[in-house]
Amino acid sequence: MSPVLDVTGLSVHRGRTAILRDVAWRVRPGEHWVILGANGSGKTSLLKVLHGHLPPTTGEITVLGRRYGASDWRELRLHIGVVMSAFIAAIPPAEIARDTVISGKFAQLDLWARVSAADRRAAGRWLRRVGAARIAARPWAYLSQGERQRVLIARALMARPRLLILDEPCAGLDPVARERFLAWVDRLARQRGSPTLVLVTHHVEEITPAFTHALLLRGGRVVAAGPRAGVLTSRRLSTVFGAPLRLTRPGRRHALVLPRL
Repeated sequence: MSPVLDVTGLSVHRGRTAILRDVAWRVRPGEHWVILGANGSGKTSLLKVLHGHLPPTTGEITVLGRRYGASDWRELRLHIGVVMSAFIAAIPPAEIARDTVISGKFAQLDLWARVSAADRRAAGRWLRRVGAARIAARPWAYLSQGERQRVLIARALMARPRLLILDEPCAGLDPVARERFLAWVDRLARQRGSPTLVLVTHHVEEITPAFTHALLLRGGRVVAAGPRAGVLTSRRLSTVFGAPLRLTRPGRRHALVLPRL
């Protein structure tokens, strides 16, 4: 089976600044990946390239069998679900949750497309699946941070994407809301026919067991990529975060411990 995502020799330069440097990464069907790195490591820039919002300087990118530069990336975006905090400010305060979900079908923010009864029913089904059916008619301005994240997930799933990218989806969530959200993401990853998931974070404790592979970034370069058991090590994470760290496993997920200085 062809890769869901294939990146080779990817570099992005802005003036004399190298944002990404010779990135190579391949995602195969059935894999779920986490991208891990400190602030400024290039995580969000890599996502912007994949979504067509940041043009590469060099390299080749193939997403869902379509090569960057030879395909209409605007049409391809309809098959890639994205959840990122930047969307929150772009959604009108008065837009109800159901309409925000429907906007995902058209890859829009601030829904303006003609909406059918079938669209409304589909949005209701996705809201039920993410446990947010009761807020379908509630305006965006009156949703909690956790509710907004669930609505954005439903929005991303509305177009039935083959690839779902979650860019630091737990930012701003309290500990209880974060655990509930991560448990739901883990269940989604295990469902038959689920999209390939890519979770972007700088917290190892957010990596649930369903994520099979990891990509580590530092300074725009790949430190390691592959099955997570071999990639997530104390030595490599110390390199990624630029400090001596010890990886532990107190429960079902990992945690990082900074030795006493």
